[in-house]
Amino acid sequence: MATKKILIIEDEEDVQELLRYNLCREGFECEIAGDGDLGVAKALSISPDLILLDLMLPEIDGLEVCRKLRNNGQTDTVPIIMVTAKSDESDIVAGLELGADDYITKPFSPKVLVARVRAVLRRKKKEKAKQDEIIRIHGIEIDPGRHKVKIAGETVNLTSSEFSLLRFLASRPGWVFTRYQIVDAIHGNDYPVTDRSIDVQIVGLRKKMGDTGSCIETVRGIGYRFKEY
Repeated sequence: MATKKILIIEDEEDVQELLRYNLCREGFECEIAGDGDLGVAKALSISPDLILLDLMLPEIDGLEVCRKLRNNGQTDTVPIIMVTAKSDESDIVAGLELGADDYITKPFSPKVLVARVRAVLRRKKKEKAKQDEIIRIHGIEIDPGRHKVKIAGETVNLTSSEFSLLRFLASRPGWVFTRYQIVDAIHGNDYPVTDRSIDVQIVGLRKKMGDTGSCIETVRGIGYRFKEY
């Protein structure tokens, strides 16, 4: 397997070295950018497999960097993990809504960092699988081609929105999504609903799923995720 290239966008040299050391030790190739503008430029020039992005950067902050990367066709699908000392939920939510894939807060365990990087890379690889591939997880079978869902062998009747919601979450187990991200994914951009309306759909979907509905986990202050394998 080809070596995965990680771009680290971080202005603190000691954190740069900590990230580089632990990732290189695990077989990754690392590039460093000390500010946001350089980070965007390097992302465009080296085409990294994943970006570690600090939110507190000089000049332009990490949220603006994330916005620029997601608005550029060359980098719009590159996985981004936010690395931040901030514990404010609003910063995390803002990053996720801009398209970041995950986050980790400082101080962090090097082992947890590497595990998060590997997990995001695995998830991105799975995303490339065919859209009509049958999803089987936690006793649930989701068949996009036939638009059918079975739980423990029994067919569950879902509305179109409920089916799309379940498929979206179950296809990315462990990923945390904000309500707006879920709305955009299942209804499209600018769908005329409030972010809280997704809560009503979640309640209805969980009810139809019975005990298995607990696989849809609430992440307080952020949104929802589907239980990992």
